[in-house]
Amino acid sequence: MLEPTKSINATGLADILERVLDKGIVIAGDIKISLADVELLTIKIRLLVCSVDKALEMGINWWQEDTYLSTKAREKELTEQQESLDARLEKLEALNKPL
Repeated sequence: MLEPTKSINATGLADILERVLDKGIVIAGDIKISLADVELLTIKIRLLVCSVDKALEMGINWWQEDTYLSTKAREKELTEQQESLDARLEKLEALNKPL
């Protein structure tokens, strides 16, 4: 009789994922394209995998300022645009006032 084989242990995978998110992992690489010792193109690839808490602890918070990802950042941008437009409108209205 054949015994069923064990698949990947889910708790082991969960432990590995938890450890990676807790500590973080960085993958880095550079691609350089040269022709006759003249560098034509350099691409730097950096990948950081960690939890949001760990990223914040390291000072990485770009998603909070990205207007496509954060409604607060979008609201701030819209408020600044509105204030700028209001100031421009006031200047234009002041120029058109009768003397």
